[in-house]
Amino acid sequence: MGRLNGKRIFITGAAQGIGLAIAQACLAEDASLFLIDRDAALLAAVAGEMGAPAARLGYRAADITDADAIRAAVAKAGSEIGTINALINNAGVNVFAPPLETSDDEWNRCFDINLKGAWNCCKAVLPGLIAAGGGAILNIASTHAFTIIPHTFPYPLAKHALIGMTKSLGLEYAARGVRVNAIAPGYVATQKVIDYWNGFPDPDAAKAETMRLHPGGRIASPAEIALAAVFMISDECPFMNATCLTIDGGLSVQQHPA
Repeated sequence: MGRLNGKRIFITGAAQGIGLAIAQACLAEDASLFLIDRDAALLAAVAGEMGAPAARLGYRAADITDADAIRAAVAKAGSEIGTINALINNAGVNVFAPPLETSDDEWNRCFDINLKGAWNCCKAVLPGLIAAGGGAILNIASTHAFTIIPHTFPYPLAKHALIGMTKSLGLEYAARGVRVNAIAPGYVATQKVIDYWNGFPDPDAAKAETMRLHPGGRIASPAEIALAAVFMISDECPFMNATCLTIDGGLSVQQHPA
């Protein structure tokens, strides 16, 4: 439908899961994309499968925790697809542990990827957005940003902070035409969730329990999250700023499962 025609979007964690689904959905809506992922081989493979011309699809292997690498990637994106006018901060990592069993390395890894990495990307693209008179940033948060599951420390802390950054940047640059929003997925049928189920003695029972928690008896597909991302990055919500859209099938609303 061309809903993202003219958008030049920098997407992190784009080689699989939600990031890949978002990239595919944005490309289908006529956006030009520059994809980032740490897995160079997988990134090259999925970019090749998309079959888009080089003028509309560029990519580079980079670690979002490396600010210099991200600045270089943004510069490369500008030379390949044009100056970036939208950012989707999707890359993230699950770090789950009881609080007192969380090591310093786990703490640092969680915040370096889930918060500092997102800030590195915002910091790299914001000057261009401001100079162009506006643009959009979308942070992929989580329902962990406002609900707590025991033994998932420190991941919820980082996601709470990501929402705080979303609100702060959204207000800071609203008058410059920059919108900064977030979406908060709940359970999504990605490899991470499958790996989570497989960590139990009975993976099928764990999966069934997850489904039972949801009012609709199922979890989201990556494509369903991508539909929301397309909307939030498009010009269809020009007055949405510094807010978060929850996509969890109603899970976080109910007090107890049926």
